[in-house]
Amino acid sequence: MKRLILAAALLAGFSFVAGAMANEKGEYLARAGDCVACHSVPGGRAFAGGLKMASPVGTLYTTNITPDPETGIGSYTLEDFDRSIRRGIARDGHRLYPAMPYPSYAKLTGSDIADLYDYFMHDVPAVRQANRANEIPPFLSPRWPLAVWNVVYTPSPGFTPDPSKDAQWNRGAYLVEGLGHCGACHSPRGTAWQEKSLDARDSSFLAGANLDDWYAPSLRANQATGLGSWSQGEIAEFLKTGHNRHAVAYGSMGDVINNSTPYLTDSDLAAIAAFLASLPATEAETAWVEDTSTAQALLSGKTDTAGAALYVSACQTCHRANGAAAPPYVPPLAGNPTVLDKDPASLINIVLNGSWPLVAKGRPDAYRMPQFREQLKDRQIAEVVSFIRGAWGNKAGAVSPQEVAALRKSTQPSSDNIVVLKMR
Repeated sequence: MKRLILAAALLAGFSFVAGAMANEKGEYLARAGDCVACHSVPGGRAFAGGLKMASPVGTLYTTNITPDPETGIGSYTLEDFDRSIRRGIARDGHRLYPAMPYPSYAKLTGSDIADLYDYFMHDVPAVRQANRANEIPPFLSPRWPLAVWNVVYTPSPGFTPDPSKDAQWNRGAYLVEGLGHCGACHSPRGTAWQEKSLDARDSSFLAGANLDDWYAPSLRANQATGLGSWSQGEIAEFLKTGHNRHAVAYGSMGDVINNSTPYLTDSDLAAIAAFLASLPATEAETAWVEDTSTAQALLSGKTDTAGAALYVSACQTCHRANGAAAPPYVPPLAGNPTVLDKDPASLINIVLNGSWPLVAKGRPDAYRMPQFREQLKDRQIAEVVSFIRGAWGNKAGAVSPQEVAALRKSTQPSSDNIVVLKMR
């Protein structure tokens, strides 16, 4: 009898541990997918929705994905959950807008879907919060065209490993193309708002894109504007800490650092780095080469342009006369891919609005870019940004006051109010 009781206790204990392990895996997958970034708002409850998102048809608000049965997904079965994640169809049958990256999530395996479902149903606290209505003109609100869109642009569920690549590369591809949905920001979109490519087979995949007033840079091997000068170790370092000797995370990537990639295992970060490093450049760029004449002029007091004078007064203390700054915490401006990009949106945006806090696994960075929208006029920001894009060997084009004015109108200054999901 004692043996039966002991065996039952051991089985019960095993079941509890197995359940905990499954929940931990589900939490890990939710971290890798950074679900909290889109389905939460600063100051709100995690996964309760309400984030405002722009789209070609109007303003969307993300939904409550906590297990509340009335306002969230508490009444979803595993099949309902799977259909919404991998096919973009809600429990009641309505089509989701592709602001939800289900074309990428289609690659998720069935077992990962099950673990995610277990996490959201059992570990995420239920929040009773009604979803906010989207702000879409009535003539654009019918969703039946999304059924056609899905047929054309959403792949069949599942991930097929590339047999010509090793296990590490395929793990990186699964995380980048699928769960991490990196292409949602970093891949250009077509006329139907579709990502032009969803995987490494196409050269437009992760080739860079403008989204929500930021330019998400190329993650391919472009020498000047991509990751061509980054080692695999430096890619992994950036994903783990939010910075390296080349750059510091900003914009939407801050959400990724605050809630996602620093929580991944070193082996998964290495797999992502190996996959990204394998992507060939989209164009033959000349690698950045330092030109010391700018630093010499600044150090000798020669500021013969308005942009140079503004740089000395507002930027040089942190970013230095040679533009090298103090990496990894204060990013260099000399040779920085964001500075060299053809699209200057990110550089203008961060000068206007400053940077949001980076909190990698609970450790906040000590340095943040201040905002200059209150101190500098559009013309002055255009002048200093144009100077930076042409100094120290940088060979990017000038920007206009009109470009600055447009971003000033459509953006807001940075804030300390961010979303950081606490670990259990």
